[in-house]
Amino acid sequence: MVSLTAMNKPRSNPHDAMPMKGVVSGGSIPGTSRAAFTLSHADSVLPVLIAVPHAGRAYPPDLVEKMRDPIEAQRRLEDRFVDLVAREAAAACSTSLLVAHAPRAMLDLNRDPHDLDLSMFTASEADKAAMRRKMPRGPGQSSRSMRGLGLFPRRLPGVGELWRGPMVPQDANRRVAAIHAPYHDALGKTLAQMQEIWGEVLLLDLHSMPDLPARLSGSPPPTHVIGDRFGASCRRDLVATAIDTLDRSGIEVAYNRPYAGGYVLDRHGDPRKGVHAIQLEIARGEYLDAQTQPDKARVSIQAGFVAEVVRACGAVLAGRADWPLAAE
Repeated sequence: MVSLTAMNKPRSNPHDAMPMKGVVSGGSIPGTSRAAFTLSHADSVLPVLIAVPHAGRAYPPDLVEKMRDPIEAQRRLEDRFVDLVAREAAAACSTSLLVAHAPRAMLDLNRDPHDLDLSMFTASEADKAAMRRKMPRGPGQSSRSMRGLGLFPRRLPGVGELWRGPMVPQDANRRVAAIHAPYHDALGKTLAQMQEIWGEVLLLDLHSMPDLPARLSGSPPPTHVIGDRFGASCRRDLVATAIDTLDRSGIEVAYNRPYAGGYVLDRHGDPRKGVHAIQLEIARGEYLDAQTQPDKARVSIQAGFVAEVVRACGAVLAGRADWPLAAE
């Protein structure tokens, strides 16, 4: 990352400095020949990166065999087809895009790599004690891993246990090294490259959520949720811009409730150093049909909303630099 001093230095037009155009694949999914993620660098006029960590659908056959109910587990764990929204939005506003292909059932990219449910493993009690000592939170588990939604998902409400048997620690280490580490390394380096050009950048971490119930007041349920870790991961005016942009489109928007963001925002969002991060959740009923398949027309509508958020927030950041925002 550049220093705060460097952030205030004049920068040339980004079109003269942008070296990142192209598509790069990285990491690997154990048990397949697939890359763990794809990073598409655009010749962007906006300091915004869209990332999609939970829409991966490249399931190794041996992973599926270990699932008690593969179809239901996949349906519930995936941010199902939200990458289609992201791809269309990124193309519409010419911004860079990072999409994970590794499924969340295999490893959750929005969790700390030490957020483990030790009851999942075949390790001895001595080995588990050693693992606990390495966990930065001390001997206790996080509330998420206790609910079965740690780094390696173990159970789901209404579904129960996901796996037929325990996990071997070596498999866990292999997944972290092949998927988690390279994904976050690529994400961090891309934001740093962008920041060298623009000074301040925004990560839009895109997710989908189950349709929410109506509010207690009787008003319609939110269909979109903006999260910024309760103000910790993003500058306030950027969050306000994102919310206002969706609100002006007639969308029911919630802020940090029930989703405030997770590890991705904790790790990469640092407003004091000019790296801002927002999580955007979209209700799946807004772009999927009754069979939970993508509805092309509604995917395009949601992509349009996301693109407008990117443009609006990018314009706020670009307004602080020494070059004009290109015409849309």
